[in-house]
Amino acid sequence: MPRALILGGTGMLGRATALRLLATGWRVTVTGRDPANMPSEVAAAGAEFVPADRADAGRLRAALADGAELLVDCVCYTAADARLLLPLAKDADSTVLISSKAVYVDAHGNHPNSDVEPRYDGPIRETQATMAPSDVDHNSREGYGANKVAAEHVALDSGLPVTVLRPSLVHGVGAAFPREWVFVKRALDRRAAVLLARRGSGTVHPTAAVNVAALIETVAHAPGARVLNIADPDVPSALDISRAIARHLGHDREEVLLDDSADPDLGLTPWDSAHPVVLDMSAAVELGYRPAGDYATTVAAEVDWLVDAVRNGGRAGILPRADDPRFSRFFDYAAEDRFLAGRRRDT
Repeated sequence: MPRALILGGTGMLGRATALRLLATGWRVTVTGRDPANMPSEVAAAGAEFVPADRADAGRLRAALADGAELLVDCVCYTAADARLLLPLAKDADSTVLISSKAVYVDAHGNHPNSDVEPRYDGPIRETQATMAPSDVDHNSREGYGANKVAAEHVALDSGLPVTVLRPSLVHGVGAAFPREWVFVKRALDRRAAVLLARRGSGTVHPTAAVNVAALIETVAHAPGARVLNIADPDVPSALDISRAIARHLGHDREEVLLDDSADPDLGLTPWDSAHPVVLDMSAAVELGYRPAGDYATTVAAEVDWLVDAVRNGGRAGILPRADDPRFSRFFDYAAEDRFLAGRRRDT
C-alpha cells in the first residue's frame, strides 16, 4: 500500500487530497498544529494525524519516518519553508508543492494583487513571466506571490522530483475564505435580486480542491520536476457562478446586470476582473490528468457545507464574520435596496 504524507493536511486542500488518496488505496498521514482541526471525515476514512508545526523540522522528519511514495506540502509560503521541505523530499518518490497563480505578471509587471489589474494576452501557460522572488512579508499583497516564487525556485533548483502546482481561487469544503458565501448568503436571505458589476462578466478562473487532489494523484504516479497550472475544466464568469449556486439552492431571483455607469461599489463579487484571468491546463492534461468535475458539479459540496453551518446555528469558524472586511463590502443590502427602489421609481 503506497504512503502519502500531507503537510498542513487539515485544511481545504489537504482534506480533499487525503480523501482522494484514501479512496484509491493509499495510506495517508496528515500533519497539523492542532488535532482538533482534523476533519472528521478524513479521520473516519482512515488517515493518521501527526501533530507537527510546519516550521518544526524535527517533527516533520518524525512524521515522514522511513519515507513515502508521495509528499504534499499545502503550507509552503516562503523560501525558508521550501528549504525545510527538501530533506523530506529526498525520501519521497514524488513531491508536490502548492503555489499560486498569484505569481504571474503581465507584460507590464502587474500581478493579481497589484493596484493595477493585470491584463494577460490570453490563457496563462506555465511559461508566463512571474514576479521576482522576494522575502518580504508573505502576508502582504506584494509579498504573497513573490515569496511563492522564491519557494518555487528553491524546490525546482534542488534537482529533486518536485512538482509545483499553481491553482487559482480555490473552492471546496473547508475553505478558510469561502468566496461562494457571497451568493450562498443571498440565497439563504431570499434576496429578490442579485446585482452584478460589469454585467457579471468578471472572470477569474476557479479551482476546485477536488481537482487539485486529482492532479496530485496523477503527479504521484509520474514524478518529475515541473510547474503545472491547476484550474477547473470550465471558466465560469461571475454571472455563471451566481447562477450555479442559485440553481443548487433553488434561489429564484432577478439578475440586475450593472454597466459602468452604476455606482462602482454595487454588485461586487470576488470574481470581478476588468480582464479575464484564465489558466491554460494543457500541460496537466498531457500528463494524464482528468478533472473530478466542472465548477457547478464540484462547488455543490462547499455550498452544502456552508448551508449546514448556518442550519447548525453556529459559525464554528466556518462562516465569515459580518464585520470581516474581506466580505462586508459584498453585503451592503441597504445600498442595493436604494438602487432597486430608485430603478422602480424611474420606470
